[in-house]
Amino acid sequence: MGFGGNSQQLLSKIATNDKHGENSPYFDGWKAYDRNPFHPKNNPQGVIQMGLAENQLCFDLIEEWIRNNPKASICTPEGVHQFRNIANFQDYHGLQKFRNAMANFMSKVRGGRVRFDPDRILMSGGATGANELIMFCLADPGDAFMIPTPFYPGFVRDLCWRTGVKLIPVHSDSSNNFKITREALEEAYKKAKEDNINVKGLLITNPSNPLGTTLDKDTLKSLVSFINEKNIHLVCDEIYAATVFSSPNYVSVAEVIQEVEHCKRDLIHIIYSLSKDMGFPGFRVGIVYSFNDEVVNCGRKMSSFGLVCSQTQHMLASMLSDENFVTTFIEENSRRLKKRHDKFMKGLEEVNITRFPSNAGLFCWMNLKSLLKEPTFEDELKLWRVIIHEVKLNVSPGSSFNCSEPGWFRVCFANMDDETVDVALNRIRAFVGRETKKPVGIKRWQQNLRLNFSSRIFDETTVIMSPHSPIPTSPLVRAT
Repeated sequence: MGFGGNSQQLLSKIATNDKHGENSPYFDGWKAYDRNPFHPKNNPQGVIQMGLAENQLCFDLIEEWIRNNPKASICTPEGVHQFRNIANFQDYHGLQKFRNAMANFMSKVRGGRVRFDPDRILMSGGATGANELIMFCLADPGDAFMIPTPFYPGFVRDLCWRTGVKLIPVHSDSSNNFKITREALEEAYKKAKEDNINVKGLLITNPSNPLGTTLDKDTLKSLVSFINEKNIHLVCDEIYAATVFSSPNYVSVAEVIQEVEHCKRDLIHIIYSLSKDMGFPGFRVGIVYSFNDEVVNCGRKMSSFGLVCSQTQHMLASMLSDENFVTTFIEENSRRLKKRHDKFMKGLEEVNITRFPSNAGLFCWMNLKSLLKEPTFEDELKLWRVIIHEVKLNVSPGSSFNCSEPGWFRVCFANMDDETVDVALNRIRAFVGRETKKPVGIKRWQQNLRLNFSSRIFDETTVIMSPHSPIPTSPLVRAT
């Protein structure tokens, strides 16, 4: 039931603004999938979801552990005796056994080279909530955080929508393998100062989303040195820390600051979750780990708005405290990710599609520049519409990741079974005209761009519903 008259006058600015960040092809592709989801039997011609970074490769290990440990749940005859304790009110700290288990797990994921203090662990509703929590602690509306490109499109929502914080892109490109350089940082920082923008910090993702790469120790030391000199915060999103499947090994900022002389540790903060490393996005387990006492105290109060469910804490405390299971899971997860990565990359190579070299993550950064009629972002979106509507694959265009070069696409490979991967690869082969080893010129597909799809550039003023909205309002997914 709606409001009478002008409903927007009765709502807040947050409720009515268009700054949620989902006015992007990244989220629009999800809607195309929701309207026509692939199913091997019920809808074999549907859209395959390759735009969602989920890790579904080790669910069998989780399910086996749950069957073997019924006491971990308060909803089983074996565990129901704990029901009253868990169902009662829990304070902002959460369950001590959960924080202990999380601290140990975070250390294990990082090779045991650094220890984490359970009393510095703050909880929130997924990494989304954790990102917003740290922004509320560190910045005021109008303040800004620098962020290297390309970056996760959801950061616009997570970091900015309700906080009023701004993002300042620090541009990188393929000419230097998308390295975060000191020169680019200084240039972005100087430009912000000239524009009278108060820079409060730098946010990085390690491993990178969407590149699927890990930052080396020298780069991390350079970043820590930069924020120390400028006296600004460093927020490190490390939610893909356990998805590393080949060399080089993962290095956490928590390890680096142990080696940096005169490091201002109270400027360092880590975002973590179990959504990617364990494949638990539905559990909404987000973590802020801060080396700043004031942030810990303030963040704990704020966490009351998004605590992790006590029942979830209870079960995960038991699971993550099982040393044998955790060790086996981390090793097997890495092995299966590598196997899936190699399978998908081999499929791309067979049709001469290149990609950015990666060693982590649940996706690859695919180079489709050769399929663009012109090297423009407009043609990138045209190609993206063809891939969505004709090839029936939801991949994400680089422009939605703020990439400075047209033609890059992120494609996820860990959220499906092997059979679906085979279907996806067959569709890609057909798309580039090599399924029957009878090459079909790329120009035919470029003609389809002009014949079948609107050349309209995305309208940034369009208000988009949530990723799983039943009403796909975006002009991008309707353009046919």
